[in-house]
Amino acid sequence: MSNIIEAVYNFLWGDLIKLDFNGTSIGIPLLVILLIPAGIYFTFRTKFMPIRKFPQMVRALGEKKDDKSNLSTFQTLIVSTATRVGMGNLVGVVAAVSIGGAGAVFWMWVSAFLGASTAYVEGTLAQLHKKKDPLYGGYHGGPAYYIHDFVEQKRKKKIKKSVLAILFAIFGLICWCGISQVVSNSVTSAFKNAFSIPPIYTTVVLVIIAAVIVLRKNATVKVLDIIVPVMAVVYFLVTIFIIVKNINLMPSVFERIFKEAFGLKQVAGGGFGAVLMNGIKRGLFSNEAGSGSAPCAAAAAEGKKPQTVGMVQSLGVLIDTIVICTCTAMIMLLVPEDITKGKQGMDLLQCAMDYHLGSFGTIFVAIILFLFSFSTFIGILFYARSNVAYICGNNWWSQTLYKIIALVMLFIGGLQAYTIVWDLGDVGIGLMTIVNLIIIIPMSKEAIKLLDKKE
Repeated sequence: MSNIIEAVYNFLWGDLIKLDFNGTSIGIPLLVILLIPAGIYFTFRTKFMPIRKFPQMVRALGEKKDDKSNLSTFQTLIVSTATRVGMGNLVGVVAAVSIGGAGAVFWMWVSAFLGASTAYVEGTLAQLHKKKDPLYGGYHGGPAYYIHDFVEQKRKKKIKKSVLAILFAIFGLICWCGISQVVSNSVTSAFKNAFSIPPIYTTVVLVIIAAVIVLRKNATVKVLDIIVPVMAVVYFLVTIFIIVKNINLMPSVFERIFKEAFGLKQVAGGGFGAVLMNGIKRGLFSNEAGSGSAPCAAAAAEGKKPQTVGMVQSLGVLIDTIVICTCTAMIMLLVPEDITKGKQGMDLLQCAMDYHLGSFGTIFVAIILFLFSFSTFIGILFYARSNVAYICGNNWWSQTLYKIIALVMLFIGGLQAYTIVWDLGDVGIGLMTIVNLIIIIPMSKEAIKLLDKKE
């Protein structure tokens, strides 16, 4: 089984194609081959929507809901941001800059800009094809539901289930179980480094808190409404403090980002492939545009217009990468290179924070990673609702069973990192993305024609 998972992982995330350019080799994974052209396609089809519709994207956050059981557009942004803003914004950015250098930050920005249009399309489709949720109230939906409707349209008859929709739902549930383990492993490792707390204690407390929240009917969104804004604003303000403290270095940091993104030094040294691919891969992995995750939140919104919900999800991609990921990059790039030389991953981030904030920096990283990771876990269980419902029907036993499985994975991950489950999460999100893209490309005309619709 592990060999099969590894083989699928390498097919999805490994270097499927290698291009040689002036002494440098650029390895391109299958998912980059799919997501970047899709992002370019949607960017042109929407006539550069993230730029020309940015004011409307912001205004859409203020839409009010009429029914308390439904979610507002702002609440769905909170849920999708909870899952987007996670480990990828910390460890993922650190890895991208460690391997690809400062230039990787620029290519992360590019991937976010392209992903924003993709997020608009899938978010709008989720709104157009949402269904009433008899268990939790309000609405639910997402790719499994718009895939089902697409298949019905093509067959021109009603069907009970679509094989493609079931596959998407299964891939999603596999992915989110894998992410549950990654979440707890990251939190316990950070707390062990910062406070010397044995993983077993952190794990037990984490699982108990998570169980109290996710096993209650409607506690998920209420908790995220508090956690997500607080963690994002605090992290942003700390970064602003660090930037202001080192404001004289900012011109050189931006110069380094652009110079290394296109620089002859990287091309000549054979490092351009690392700069380009690490920036793009980490950007795509962080903002999740095209994977089909965030539409599960978008479907739950009570949107006055489907396109406004899509715009809010597009804004979420920009917040994730342009704001939060850039915060992490700035924290690292404002540290003298000789101090962070040879360090990678969480050690590099903690070293950078220690440089900026002293011993408080290490503690801050542990706490913010806990908030980022915990909110991710709560968010993915919100996503799982609609996928479990599509496969098993609207009943409490299947909803509760999946939550228990996720909590078990959370417990296992806190005690020991099983690589196979980490890979399983990556395989799940990769397969979700493929199935989702197969459908949203032909369905995109439904979302695009609404974009400039006059009411």
